[in-house]
Amino acid sequence: MRRRKTAVAVGCCLAFLLGTLLNVLFIPGSEHPPPRDVAPPSPPGSLLDPPEEEGGGRATLTQQIRERYEEVLHYRQHRAAAGRRPLRPRERRLMDLAPPRTSAEQPGPRGRAAAEPRAGASAELSLEPPLLGCRDIRNVSGVQYLGSGYTKAVYKAVLNRTLAVALKAVDFGGHDIAHCVRQFSSLGDCYRLAAYKIVKEMILLQRLRHANVLQLYGYCYQDSNDIPDTLTTITELGSPLEMIQLLQTSWEDRFRICLSLVRLLHYLAHSPLGSVTLLDFRPRQFVIVDGELKVTDLDDASIEESSCTSNSDCFMEFPARNFTLPCSVEGRCQSMNEKRNLYNAYRFFFTYLLPHSAPSSLRPLLDKIVNATGELHWGIDETAAQLERVLNLYKSGEYLQNTTWMPKAEYRRVPEAFIPDENYRCWPSYHHKGCLLSVFDVNEAIEICDSYSQCKAFVLTNQTTWTGRQLVFFKMASNHIMPDPDKITYVKVTD
Repeated sequence: MRRRKTAVAVGCCLAFLLGTLLNVLFIPGSEHPPPRDVAPPSPPGSLLDPPEEEGGGRATLTQQIRERYEEVLHYRQHRAAAGRRPLRPRERRLMDLAPPRTSAEQPGPRGRAAAEPRAGASAELSLEPPLLGCRDIRNVSGVQYLGSGYTKAVYKAVLNRTLAVALKAVDFGGHDIAHCVRQFSSLGDCYRLAAYKIVKEMILLQRLRHANVLQLYGYCYQDSNDIPDTLTTITELGSPLEMIQLLQTSWEDRFRICLSLVRLLHYLAHSPLGSVTLLDFRPRQFVIVDGELKVTDLDDASIEESSCTSNSDCFMEFPARNFTLPCSVEGRCQSMNEKRNLYNAYRFFFTYLLPHSAPSSLRPLLDKIVNATGELHWGIDETAAQLERVLNLYKSGEYLQNTTWMPKAEYRRVPEAFIPDENYRCWPSYHHKGCLLSVFDVNEAIEICDSYSQCKAFVLTNQTTWTGRQLVFFKMASNHIMPDPDKITYVKVTD
């Protein structure tokens, strides 16, 4: 009997997982509608229609759907307060929820004709090209399940055998759907409630245009699990952020992650929507794309600033620290969204990634940055300015000017040559089987070689890091030197 129950439970789990995968990939989906002069309002039952009032036991679910629908409208229509940077013309609207305009009211030659939703489809989505849709995900390859949270499941897929993307959809076996169905016994309405979080994320991905915000490529509506118009989003693909792996990388790469994060938070503090806070601020909400940190989950972001009547209302509680911010004369907690983001950046990123194995001359400034953000003495503007200062000192080599180092040995220059073997390991290194580090110039390479007792030579390569610094292999001997036109070898001749 116990084995039979276990088998049934496993079967149910597999069925939910299969349903989600079919929702993402294999059910025939709707293409984007052909352009028309006028876009009619969304048809009844559309995802973005306001929910109809209902009585009885489902009144609570109806209220939750309405609240989430109104939240989507809020982010769709919101503009920052006066004094914020205005929305640029190219930051077009993701969803047209407003009443349709006639052709006479459409913009001039630069405007596009609105699109008409197909019967039963959700409201129009106006995305800038390149626009990917259902036809693009019909013939995907290399499908791989990446993970899921309370609401969404995420898959990796390759489109047209060239473009790797992430596909996101409501997870039918996830916590949100399962809990809702147990409580209200309505899969369709529970899907609708969960799908609003994806719609909200799509709006934010479209409106928050920044190098450290994941790109939204497109979307697809398709029928799945007897539910019409389930939604799949197509986004840029990134690598999961693994803190343990990051701690084993070079300081330069770890600094890049922190700099990316600060640039993102600076943008969020001054975004077209106002100050945006990430309520679910954890490393798993970020990915790495070509060495840059990008935020990927925005369904729990918020632009609401807490109201207050006194400073005691502006209380921020964290596991290790609490803060009380001032209450402004307008009755809002000053910079609470910004400060919440900044302290989370300190406790999840800065303390682990910034100071360790940094160049010695930069450590006092880095310690100052870590301490100031940990105490919230600085806002995001000052923090960003100080990190940009660190970057400038590092890229320009100015951080080397205050050192009192003198060479301990002499080196012989051997042009167009390299040493293929004779490796030793050091930490941190860009190569797991050798000692490969970045340097500003030859003098810094000599200083590093002098600091390692086993170093007897080093090889300058023609490769550079993201800051433009040269990669150098450090060697424990120079017994076997080979010709190479792209490399220069320096051999220690005296100790």
